[in-house]
Amino acid sequence: MGTSAALLLLLGLFTFLPNCATRIEASPHSINSIRNKIPEKQPYRTSYHFQPLQNWMNGPMYYKGVYHLFYQHNPYAATFGDTMVWAHSVSYDLINWIHLNNAIEPSEPYDINSCWSGSATILPDEKPVIMYTGIDYNKHQVQNIAMPKNISDPFLREWVKHSQNPVITPPSGVEVDNFRDPTTAWQGKDGKWRIVICGQEGDEGKATLFKSDDFVNWKVDPVPFYASNNTGVCECPDFFPVSLNGTNGVDTSVQNPSVRHVMKIGYLRKAHDYYFLGTYFPDREKFIGDTTFTGTSLDLRYDYGKSYASKSFFDYAKNKRILWGWVNESDTAQDDIEKGWAGVQSIPRQVWLDHKSGKQLIQWPIEEVEKLRREKISIIGEKLASGAILEVSGVTASQADVEVLFEFHDLENAESLDPNGVDPQQLCSEEYASRNGTIGPFGISALASTDLREQTTIFFRLYKAFNNYVGLMCSDQSRSSLRKDLDKTTYGTFFDLDPNFKTIALRSLIDHSIIESFGQGGRVCITSRVYPSLAIGKEAHLFVFNKGTQSVLISKLNAWSMKKAEIGPSEKYKL
Repeated sequence: MGTSAALLLLLGLFTFLPNCATRIEASPHSINSIRNKIPEKQPYRTSYHFQPLQNWMNGPMYYKGVYHLFYQHNPYAATFGDTMVWAHSVSYDLINWIHLNNAIEPSEPYDINSCWSGSATILPDEKPVIMYTGIDYNKHQVQNIAMPKNISDPFLREWVKHSQNPVITPPSGVEVDNFRDPTTAWQGKDGKWRIVICGQEGDEGKATLFKSDDFVNWKVDPVPFYASNNTGVCECPDFFPVSLNGTNGVDTSVQNPSVRHVMKIGYLRKAHDYYFLGTYFPDREKFIGDTTFTGTSLDLRYDYGKSYASKSFFDYAKNKRILWGWVNESDTAQDDIEKGWAGVQSIPRQVWLDHKSGKQLIQWPIEEVEKLRREKISIIGEKLASGAILEVSGVTASQADVEVLFEFHDLENAESLDPNGVDPQQLCSEEYASRNGTIGPFGISALASTDLREQTTIFFRLYKAFNNYVGLMCSDQSRSSLRKDLDKTTYGTFFDLDPNFKTIALRSLIDHSIIESFGQGGRVCITSRVYPSLAIGKEAHLFVFNKGTQSVLISKLNAWSMKKAEIGPSEKYKL
């Protein structure tokens, strides 16, 4: 995990979510004393996304019926600090969370200057082990392991560091201050464990493979497992198989013809997570991706908005691969200090291979989030003529789950566009989007003021490109707030369109200062952080609109107000 990111996510079965770009802060004070320090008015604090009570955070695992979220945390401030710890929360459903004491804190020469991201693995006999990056007394990045003190405790509240730490030090060809974030381990047919650790050599980002018989003594593979030129350091790697059949996940150690593999890399310079579908050759200890990193909009990303330091894990209880990412703030450091906290986790997402194309992953919010749905309103068969704006009333617009299915006419009427070499984010900018196209822009305006001076628009435009069709999905934050001192980056990406379909689907999870949007059933995901000054609480509104010259039909719209998740200490359990 990079100096700006660190999320440790041990989800489901110790598949760890490292937060590589988010250093989370864990307070050494009691939960009650922390609560007393939080400002009363918190218009931007989320209600059903995970956040610590206080300070800077990021991070998940599943063990004996309990999900564990370990995340990097600064105990002393709402900014990244020099002494980061592993904070710890637990859940039974990945939505409602109980805060526990810190799991790992700096205490030894090998981690005295911080405990950074890592992963967890379940060894035989259901023995979990954490491997994490420690910043040692020389400010070198080394890898250490820790085990639970009492494996019969389902909350795994105490962890013991191994006497042989550090178990891995920077090998030759890797910079000592850029060597971090071990992946969840997988086991080969030879019985040896394998992990990948990210690093840097010059301007090359490289992921290095290590093997071990006993998880303590590790040997480096001299050939990089994955490398990229002119990227700078890579961090927060993730490596896992996806099934060629169905949406179920598979264990990280599965290696057979029924799976493909995913290599995910975070590039600190870009502050984005990129993934590569490809083939793993265990006999050569080599992963060969279908594509290589280009640094352009052609590269595949989990999320085309504000998301980084993601981590997946295999949920053995539900046979799903779950992905969880860290979403940092878009306001100023001074705002973070005044709020008393910074950073949220995305809603956990199920992830699987798009079997129709075989060229990308699909992500969708876990079904447990639907338990938070309350009042529901529906709109069926509503025509949106050119320039139409329709308010979706009857839901709490600042805290909602919205699903819309738009229906349009023949794609033959779409504008022509050659997407090659075109920056989709530029096409999504307000200046361009304000020009009426033929099919689009159409979508929703979220966290909007009554007069629409404030609004975040999530919308689509459809184009004809050579012998096929492409869609453009955007999240325009340029008018998200009247405040000037904010990052209002507009996000967007292209996606392929099936000419036989006449509908576009959109789902958005809105939670005060975060909007997670999923287009075309999760083939496109964009997350935004916004801080309206007018559209707060009851003053927030939700609209559906069409600015294209061709009318669009709301085939079906369902929207729900969302309950607040239980995140914090709980009197239900004796902790």
